[in-house]
Amino acid sequence: MTDRPTQLKLAPETRAAQALHYIHPMHGAVVPGIEPASTFARDADYAPMGDAVYARDGGPTTQHAEAVLADMEGAAAAMAFTSGMSAVVCLLETLEAGDHVVCPVVGYHGTIGWLHRMAEKRGVKATFYDATEPGALEAAVTPGTKLAWIETPTNPNWDVTDIAHAAEVAHAAGALLAVDCTVAPPCTTKALELGADIVFHSATKYLNGHSDITAGVLAVTETGALWDEMRMIRTLQGTALAAFEAWLLIRGMRTLHLRFERASESALAIARHFEGHPGVEAVLYPGLESHPGHEIARRQMTGGFGGMLSLLARDEAAARTIATSTQVFLPATSLGGVESLIEHRIAVEGPHSVVAPNLLRLSVGIEAVSDLIADLEQAIERAS
Repeated sequence: MTDRPTQLKLAPETRAAQALHYIHPMHGAVVPGIEPASTFARDADYAPMGDAVYARDGGPTTQHAEAVLADMEGAAAAMAFTSGMSAVVCLLETLEAGDHVVCPVVGYHGTIGWLHRMAEKRGVKATFYDATEPGALEAAVTPGTKLAWIETPTNPNWDVTDIAHAAEVAHAAGALLAVDCTVAPPCTTKALELGADIVFHSATKYLNGHSDITAGVLAVTETGALWDEMRMIRTLQGTALAAFEAWLLIRGMRTLHLRFERASESALAIARHFEGHPGVEAVLYPGLESHPGHEIARRQMTGGFGGMLSLLARDEAAARTIATSTQVFLPATSLGGVESLIEHRIAVEGPHSVVAPNLLRLSVGIEAVSDLIADLEQAIERAS
């Protein structure tokens, strides 16, 4: 990153596209390089020569990725991890026995599963609330709550939570609010500006956008004791994102705005096409005016509703047939990449899943939307 002065107030997509106006100070390269060193020398006074000391704490490429992400989020700082789950575990590891945390009953199954483990193994008190029920979050949060975790939109039903309202509820009880914004990255939702204290992303998904790394990030409104503890946990666990993966994350974030815009446009077209379709029981997508959370989503997802939607097939057998009959959609887990994916979600989550057995989760990529619609049409026809 350069310290070249500018009088222009640059738009977020400009700063992201240029990786914070990167120009290599020695040879002028306009693409960030990869610094794979595991250790870094000290000067004559035995002081670190830069910000990096040892790669387990995060080297220069990782720090650059964190700076780009913090800029996009409007965060005081960001931290990059080897996977989304390593970021989740790092945050939850700061909880002590007896601490109370609330979390939606439907959401990313890795987070929910780890909270169940902490409740069973560590004595953390976890309350799971129904995010679709009015007042459920308020009822779940108590004066002793340490952390309120929300996910919006929730995976894979795409229910929408009002982040600003959730922040008011959490802060009134003295709790911190953490928001999983994996499917609503900062090009569309600025959770910290809406009152959240911590934002989590599985950076494997939209932030990277090319299905070629696993990564996770946490961004915060302010640093302090909690931040220092999380940094210590990451160092001791050895889960700082490595240089090559950090470089790929930077590469992905540079095109985030364009990719997300295209995916949002295509997903909305698909949702509108199949809403009321005779071969589909329902379409779950917050961009549809019929979605119960549409107005909240419209207020806080200012850059598009994203490429994630779900179709409810006629029954579980039809869902399985559709998922294995597509020719453009790839039958694979994950989301947010340039390629479109289809997934029979309950088959992935397993026997403890509360997801509807006829639910198909779609991650819409950047292909021609006409091809995607035609592909789903033929697969639905095959299922019927």
